[in-house]
Parts: sequence; structure tokens; C-alpha cells
Amino acid sequence: MPQDTGQTDEPDPPNQPGRLAWALLAAFASVLLLLSLLNDPEVATPILPYSTVKQMVRDGEIGTAEFRDYAIVVTANQSDPDGVTTFRAVVPQQGDPDLLPLLEEHNVEVSAREPTGDSLLVYFLPWVLILAVYLWLQRRMMGNVVGGPGGTMGTLLGGRFGKPSISKQTVTFADVAGQDQAKREVSELVDFLREPDRFQRVGAEVPHGVLLVGPPGTGKTLLAKALAGEANVPFFSTSGSEFIEIFVGVGAGRVRKMFEAARKAAPSIIFIDELDSIGRTRGTGLGGGHDEREQTLNQILAELDGFGGREAVVVLAATNRPDVLDPALLRPGRFDRHVTLNLPDKPARRAILDIHAKGLPIEDPADLDMIAAGTPGFSGADLKNLLNEAAITAARRDGRLITRDDLGEARDKVMMGTVRSLAIRPEEKHRLAVHESGHTAAAFYTPGADPIYKVTIIPRGHALGGTHMLPETERHTLDEEYLKIQLVTLLAGRAAERVFLKTVSSGADDDIHRATEIARSMVARWGMTDDIGPVDLRQSEDHPFLGQSIAQPRDHADATAAQVDAAVIAILKTAEDQAIKVLTNHKDRIQQLVERLEAKETLELAEIAQCLDPDSKVTSIQRPAKGLDHIPPVR
Repeated sequence: MPQDTGQTDEPDPPNQPGRLAWALLAAFASVLLLLSLLNDPEVATPILPYSTVKQMVRDGEIGTAEFRDYAIVVTANQSDPDGVTTFRAVVPQQGDPDLLPLLEEHNVEVSAREPTGDSLLVYFLPWVLILAVYLWLQRRMMGNVVGGPGGTMGTLLGGRFGKPSISKQTVTFADVAGQDQAKREVSELVDFLREPDRFQRVGAEVPHGVLLVGPPGTGKTLLAKALAGEANVPFFSTSGSEFIEIFVGVGAGRVRKMFEAARKAAPSIIFIDELDSIGRTRGTGLGGGHDEREQTLNQILAELDGFGGREAVVVLAATNRPDVLDPALLRPGRFDRHVTLNLPDKPARRAILDIHAKGLPIEDPADLDMIAAGTPGFSGADLKNLLNEAAITAARRDGRLITRDDLGEARDKVMMGTVRSLAIRPEEKHRLAVHESGHTAAAFYTPGADPIYKVTIIPRGHALGGTHMLPETERHTLDEEYLKIQLVTLLAGRAAERVFLKTVSSGADDDIHRATEIARSMVARWGMTDDIGPVDLRQSEDHPFLGQSIAQPRDHADATAAQVDAAVIAILKTAEDQAIKVLTNHKDRIQQLVERLEAKETLELAEIAQCLDPDSKVTSIQRPAKGLDHIPPVR
């Protein structure tokens, strides 16, 4: 098979029976048209106006007249200069009672022809068209069933989808950052694809099926392309959803064709994105089965089992839902090697930013350290989008360089949404300032809380304000003391409304929701209460499309569930009481923060410290920032 640098489209296989049918159909239509013309000699007869023919009769120029269907054909006594003696005129549909007496009066020989009926073409043409459409649709359908590209519906819509793209990749491992562990796990496949004979001499078989697992945007497709680029082999890529068509057997035919092409081009790589779209568990009992999807899955399983020991073909598949895959896909000999791609940590985020920042006019590359520190939970795709938003922001202000403010604005936009223009009433704006000041003060005065970065009451996205914090360390486990501090900070917004305004509002909806989730996990999952202890009492995670947990009964008693609820309520009330205590002890300084925040709408760390601790010498973020925790107080 030829190996290109871009996508290639193989020509459709010749269809000799289809071509013969089209040739016979064209010949048949031509014969019908020819017969129709031959049976109608009037086509060559000159046509004259009806009034002219009558005048010729009055002048004695007509010798004979023949009545035909809606027409009269007359023969002149003398030919015109061109030698024409026969003329035809259309008789009025309502008839002319004076015509026949006029002909008899001038001794014209009158005759009539029996009606001949409609042309053969009129009868057969609709059937010819129906037969042509039927043969065309049948040819396209049969071509798909045997593995031809493009579906019948896709052809009707003018598209050719479902065919894997074949390319030579220029992406290498140098273009993949933040996934060092995943690159190490697949790097041995490079040697196998480059020198398969070296492994085969000693009887070694590298796994043919590798499953890339990870959240969206972590670089699964990019890693597959980099593997093909490093090995310099053909890369067959498709998506699981492209195998599914309305006709049963089409997907299985496409699978056979793709694997056959990959074997011919070996060594090569097959990449199936979104494997869960066709590889979900079979026979779940919910929503019925899907014959086409299951036949396609069965064909993939058969092709994975059909590899010989000397076939240097590696099948990569990507999914972010490995829990829904059919167990038959994951058994040894198929997708038995799993490579996990995790969300990047701070050093990995910094490396990813360096790759995507190439070619961007960033004013100070050191600002990327702040972005890397302030974006925990961001994937590689999120970071690329952030830099693009920063470039768009710089272009809007007609700037030549991407500044730190542009990067900060882009981060806020990606995390919280675009700034909204809302007509907020003065009393509502004051409540927002009180609410956000409560979050800020609790984090500032509580030992062990994450350092404050900034606070704002500018509406963005669904939030009317936000308090940003930059933890000093990147946490992989959460200890009990840190979780309790998080609860105090989350509930401090509501506590501030109670302390300063004597009432509460719906602005704490998201805070209460997040705090309740943390408290319930502390009790039911992590065993952080003495009364209940280390028992897993979490609520079952239902996945209706799996059909595996709907009918399962709860595995603990109602009394235990009530005990869990009581423990969660106690933890939340204790955290709120602690938040109220902190705010009450520093009420005067918090009031100053409220007034300044209401006036300026956004405060940085230095301005926050001037209000809450005038003796502090803090002017900027002096501690190394390792992450970001956004608390959206109002929904």
C-alpha cells in the first residue's frame, strides 16, 4: 500500500454487474426515444396558424385535408418555393363547426386518421426513472456491506464518512508534555514497530491492543499520533461512532477493511477514538440491544484475535469511560495493556504551557509560572485554550505582546466565564461584598488555610463573585484538618451575611452544596468520625445505561443512613459556628474590607492585607503558588 503524508482515499472497487445494468438501461431508454420519434412523422411537418390554413382553403390552394388528434394536415395544390406541400395546424380544442362545410364548399378531399394514443416514452419513462434510482441505491448499499466507504445516507447527503484516515505523522514525543509516565509505557512499542524482526527472533510478542484511558483533553489522541511519528509508520485513525450506520453489517465490513489495510501496510498503527461508543457492555437489559453496534464490536474482537505472531500492527484505542467497556475487550490478548493519562500537576502544566506558547509574543515568560500554579485540574486542552484566549484579549486591545493581565483575564474567563453586565441594586451589591469578604476573611485569619490571591464581585458566567486562593502545596491526599478548614472557608460567606446583615440569602447555594459533599465524604467514605468509623457508606453511583446498579438494594440500614445524616449535619454546624466566631472577632476590619471591595469591586492580596492586617508588610504573593481553589459564592 502506498504511504502518503496526508489522507488518502482508495477508489471504489469496480462493480461490473452494476456497470452492465447501467449500460443496458441507457440502451433501452435510447431505443424507446428513437421509436417514439420514428412513430411520429408529424415532427418534421411545418406548422401554420389555423387562420392561415382556413384562408388557404378559401383561396382554393388546398387539395386534401386529413384530420388527426387535435390537428389538421393539409396538402397544397402547388408547392411553395422551398418545395413544401404539406402543412399542419392545431385545431381549436372547442372545435370549429364552419371548418368542414368550408372544405366541402371548395371541393377539398377530406379524410381522418384513427387516434394513435400516447407515445411509448410517456408510458415507460417513469418506470425507467424508478428502475434507475433503485439500481443506484442497491449498488451503494451493496458496496457498503462489503466494506465500501461511505454510507447510503451519507451519499444522499453528499458526504463520504466512516473511512479511516491514513497518514504519516510528524508529531513526536517532543510535542507531548506532562505525560512522561504514559510516554515511558508506550515507548517500547516504538522499537517493536521500527525493528519487529528483532523481537520475533526471540519469540517476543508485544501487545497488539493498548487502551489509552484518561479525562478529556489529556492528550490521548496526541500520544497515539506521537507514537506513530516516532516509529515512522502509517497511522490509521477513526472514531468508534463512525462504524455505526443504519444498515446492519456496515460497521463490521468497515472494521474488516481497516484491519486488512493495516496488515498490508505493516508495520502500522490503528487508532480508534471514543471506543466506548461501540464497546459498551453487551446484554445490559436496558433500552434493548443494538444489532449493528454489537456486530461491529464482535468483528473488532475477532480481528484482535486474528493477529499472527509476525504481524507488526498495534491497535490503540482511547476512552474516558473504561468502566462501561465490555469485559471481552479487556481480556488478555486484546486490550490488555492500559495506559493512564492523568491531569497534569504544576511542573507538567508548566511544560505544556511552554509547548503551546511557542510562537506567541508573551511579554514575560515567567508569567507562565503563575498560570501553571493557578490552574490545578486543567488539562492540556484547557491550557491551550487559555493561551488562545489570552492572545485574543491582547488582539482586542490592539496590543503587540501578551501581558500578565491578559493571561489573568484569560484564566478567569476559562474558569468562571465572561464578564457579565448586570444591573445590580446597591443593596444586592453590598450583600455580595459582605459574602465575598466573609470567604476572604475566614481564609486570611484561619491558620492552615490556603493563601488568598484575590477577591472580586464582578459577575462572571453563572457566578456573581469569587474568592481565589493559591495553595502552597499541590495536595494528592486531603487530611482531616485541611478538610475542616475548607468547610469553614466555604460556609464563611453565609456566616458573614448572618453576622453583618442578620439575614441569609440564596447566594450560598453552591457553597452549601460543596460543603455538604465534603462533609458526607468525610463521614461515609473516609471514616473521619468516631461514632461511625471506617465503614464505606457512600451512596451507590447509578449508571442507568449500564443496567448494573438500579436494582441493587442499599447495603446499609435506614438507621445507619440517619446516623450518617446526623454526623454530616453536626460537622457542617460546627464549621459554620467556627466561621461566625472568626468573623465576629475581626468584625471592624472585615467591615473595612467590605467597604473597599464594594467601591473597587476587585482587590488583590496587598489591598486585602491592608484592610485585614494593617501592620502586615505583604505587598504581593510572596509564597510560591502551587494551585488554585476557586470558590464561586453565588449562583
